[in-house]
Amino acid sequence: MVKKRIEQLRKLMDEKGIYAYIIPSSDFHQSEYVGEYFKSREFITGFTGSAGTAVITKDDGGLWTDGRYYLQAEKELEKSGIKLFKSGLEGVPEIEDYLKEVMPENSKLGFDGKVISVYEGEKLQEKLRDKNIKITYEEDLIDIIWKERISMSDSEGFLLDVKYVGEDFVSKLSRVREVMKEKKSTMHIIAALDDIAWLFNIRGRDVKYNPVILSYAVVALDDVYLFIDENKLTDEMKVELNKGNTIIKSYFDIYEFVKEINIDEKVLLDKSKVNYAIYNNIPSEVEKINESNPTMLFKAVKNEVELDNIRKCHIRDGVAMTKFMYWVKNNVGKIDIDEVSIDDKLLEFRSEQENFIEPSFNTIAGYKDHGAIIHYSATKETAYKLKPEGLLLVDSGGQYYDGTTDITRMYVLGEIPEIQKTHFTAVARGMIKLSMAKFMYGCRGYNLDILARGPLWEMGLDYRTGTGHGIGFVLNVHEAPNGFRWKIVPERNDSCILEAGMVTTNEPGIYIDGSHGIRIENELITIKGEATEYGQFMEFEAVTLAPIDLDGINPELMERKEIEYLNNYHKKVYEEISPFLNEDEKEWLKKYTRAI
Repeated sequence: MVKKRIEQLRKLMDEKGIYAYIIPSSDFHQSEYVGEYFKSREFITGFTGSAGTAVITKDDGGLWTDGRYYLQAEKELEKSGIKLFKSGLEGVPEIEDYLKEVMPENSKLGFDGKVISVYEGEKLQEKLRDKNIKITYEEDLIDIIWKERISMSDSEGFLLDVKYVGEDFVSKLSRVREVMKEKKSTMHIIAALDDIAWLFNIRGRDVKYNPVILSYAVVALDDVYLFIDENKLTDEMKVELNKGNTIIKSYFDIYEFVKEINIDEKVLLDKSKVNYAIYNNIPSEVEKINESNPTMLFKAVKNEVELDNIRKCHIRDGVAMTKFMYWVKNNVGKIDIDEVSIDDKLLEFRSEQENFIEPSFNTIAGYKDHGAIIHYSATKETAYKLKPEGLLLVDSGGQYYDGTTDITRMYVLGEIPEIQKTHFTAVARGMIKLSMAKFMYGCRGYNLDILARGPLWEMGLDYRTGTGHGIGFVLNVHEAPNGFRWKIVPERNDSCILEAGMVTTNEPGIYIDGSHGIRIENELITIKGEATEYGQFMEFEAVTLAPIDLDGINPELMERKEIEYLNNYHKKVYEEISPFLNEDEKEWLKKYTRAI
């Protein structure tokens, strides 16, 4: 099927004189996770991971993806004829370098300009200029061959009440305009869906697991425009939008609107977030200021109302996760459980909790060697049945009206080899060391990452992912600009100064191909510690509350401080979670939160 689609694409490329065509993972907003309509790269390659870019040339094809998806991509591309390029590894060319190498002089490169960012488009322009390669971006060739493509989402949105978000739309708008004035800007184009959702306090169901709504926004000093399908707006949403004198326009009107921007305007935009087609429609004489959206940092620093809601939300999510742990450890080997039914059971437990909306991402449930596939997604065909032996990795999360959760836990289902216990303990130690960090204000995630990796590096082990990512408030489970990573990766944009109020995941891991994978993940709130003559110290508050399976821990391999931290953490888990459990579950939880 994939080979046939590639043949159809090549035929179309040939008709239009296009030598190479790029198909990224993104939608019109450069989103990481996209609605079904936008899964063009999956359609053309068969690769289902969330990150990756396909390049189809006249007689070749490649897929670029990162370390999270190497194993998955190898399997899914097996019979496609598409080569896997492992981004980030030594000797693997960047896409623009590959194209410069393979494309003949005076040939033509194609892509849909609505799904490529300005930043990516300009990088390609610069790299291919020497060979006089022309870029064509006006047509979506995949749309022509994708006969059964589903329509774009038409789901109705909803307003997120100020009792959850702590700040109304008019106040947020005022803050954005203050930054615009500082930057000498008179107009600001916002295309990032989560930034728009945050600014207007609106949420939607246009992207599974991400409560965003397909839209664009333009903020002027007096007016604000929202480009959206008006059918998605409830009466309640319209009342809120009217408070800021919002002018509603159709979703696709943005492309004509920017053509009419007055040449005296100074337009603030983020080239990594605005698509190539919009940018090229802005009159060339208009001054453009390329800076991060002010909303990105605003939404990353949660206010006290949001933080209070996040803490409450994590108690309920912790109840669901604790009930799941009790269920899986008490039922394995007695009833049929496989990697797919785990997802159903987690959804059942979370759905019982107040304010639950939907999962925050596709559950990763990897048993035994499937746990070594970093972003493994079980299917009925591939799912392992659980037995009372080995390790089960479960990475899952929930969207609630008062927060977004992301948690990974390991479950020891029976006897495991000593090496797996050693690995389990090393991962737990790394997670605990980072949680205990006390650091000067001004530190970034890469200053602290070694705390999480240290116990693994001492064993000559590492993992091909970041240690943690920012997380949204009833928004995307991956959110810039905060994160933990041992080196700066510019395109990930996760290396900002850690500010009080930021929420970041802490999830070190060990992945042994063909054997096992181990990851333990809590969310951390950055908080202010003591201020001394040396400056302001910062600390972390672990907000995730669920037991860490003591059956996998070897206390003899841990430092006293680490044991104390784990015991205090488990004491808090019991205090917060036990009031919501039945008597049997409470007794069981006492055992799994005991002091070691």
